Formats: sequence, C-alpha cells, structure tokens
Amino acid sequence: MIQIHKLDYESPIGIIEIIGTSEAICSILFSEKGKKENPLLADTPPVLAECYTQLDEYFKGKRQEFTFPYQFEGTDFQKIVWEALKEIPYATTGSYKDLAVSIGNEKAIRAVGNANGKNKLSVVIPCHRVIGSNGKLTGYAGGLWRKEWLLQHEKACKDN
Repeated sequence: MIQIHKLDYESPIGIIEIIGTSEAICSILFSEKGKKENPLLADTPPVLAECYTQLDEYFKGKRQEFTFPYQFEGTDFQKIVWEALKEIPYATTGSYKDLAVSIGNEKAIRAVGNANGKNKLSVVIPCHRVIGSNGKLTGYAGGLWRKEWLLQHEKACKDN
C-alpha cells in the first residue's frame, strides 16, 4: 500500500499543503489553516522536502522552474491542458483562448478553463498565469488576491 505524506509550507500568502508519496508530489494547494500543522522533519520523505525547498526558493525570488517529481491525477484532456500550462513562461500570462489554441482545440475555451481550475499542483503548474482574453484576472482556486500576488511577485523577481 502506498503511504501518503503531508507537509505544510508557510508562504507569504498563506499555508500551502504539500501531499505526496515517497516517489512524487500529487497535490500542492493553498489551505485556509491558521498555522502549519505538518512541519519539515528529519523523517520527511526527500521528495516532499525537495518540494518544500523549491517552493521556498520560488517565494524568495530564487527559482523560476520546479524540478522535483510530481504526478498529475486527472483525465487525458486535463493532463494535456496542464502540460500546456507549463509552457507559459515565468512572469508572463496567457489567455484561456491562447491555451485552447496551443492544444489544437480553439473551441475548447470553457473546457480549458475547467481543466485549469482542477489543477492540484498550484504554483508549480502555473494556472495563475492564465487570464481572461480581455486582460482581466479571472478565476483562481486559491483566490484572485493570491493570483494577483503571484503575478506581481514573478514580475518583480524577473525585473531584478
């Protein structure tokens, strides 16, 4: 039986709950917990510790890409969309329409938006970089204020 591990990372915009196995990360989601519940310990599986470290580097402006192992859990279509999300460069944005076009299905804008909303690897699979065609911030499971913060953070770090 596969053992699931949890670890909390305290980011500048709230607690992020990291969930994974000893092999890969399967979920990185903002939590509304008031404080960290699962600290980084000596017996934390290396993959969770690496995810924790890379998130910390990202929030400190020292990392733009993530290299720890993770796994998608979703439909084939969702996985295609999530792979396409990884192609949006750091500190830039794209629209849902751009994403639909990039996967070769221009009419799938709503389906792309739905898949985007089901992304369980926040920050790492950068769904926060997707905005409306009109340039406005739209939908983010972690809250629009976090989406705005992440976009401003990336822009500020890239400019330095």
